[in-house]
Amino acid sequence: MDYLGVLRRELDAFGALLDGDLSAPVEHCGGWRLVDLAVHLGAGNLWVVAAVREGHGDSYDEGAAPRDRAGLKAWYAETADALVQALSVPPATGAWTFFPPHTVGFWRRRRSQETLIHRWDAEHALGSTTPMDVALAADGVAEVFDTMAPRMIAKGAATSPGQAVRITATDADRCWTYGPGEPIAEVSGTAEDLLLMLWGRKPRDTGSLTWA
Repeated sequence: MDYLGVLRRELDAFGALLDGDLSAPVEHCGGWRLVDLAVHLGAGNLWVVAAVREGHGDSYDEGAAPRDRAGLKAWYAETADALVQALSVPPATGAWTFFPPHTVGFWRRRRSQETLIHRWDAEHALGSTTPMDVALAADGVAEVFDTMAPRMIAKGAATSPGQAVRITATDADRCWTYGPGEPIAEVSGTAEDLLLMLWGRKPRDTGSLTWA
């Protein structure tokens, strides 16, 4: 996957949404409003720039972000450009990351997925979502199981599953088995619906998912 191209597309799509109501509440991000989500995403962009260029993962710095529309849009665009520039080196280049591999390639993928979910959050806040790219959404499902879940288990924030479940993306011809042994259950749906369910944006009993 051309993660750098995907990232640029998703960053720009999010930026275009900042012409909308910045006070719109973002349902799945606590008490945030769209302005807060933009600050979070832009600060995260700069956090990764530092991870690549300075080799550390120090805390986000959200204090410098302007909150007025014109200032926020310009600042966010600058962070997006800085991120793409920082990641425009060979993907095998070493970088600080919070999980293996410790390379620029990790961040290309991770920020593509982060921006995809938050682009959906922003659209949802403004009342109209657009479809996700199927391949990108399926890759996001894979990332939950190969990166994010193991990370949370390692941090003690989650426990390893006792039995396996199969996850099937009906529109991507992909499936994953998570947990030990033969799967005792299966959930199937579009890659987008599975990704949104895994990230808590849709309930597990949403009608577009099938459990067996």
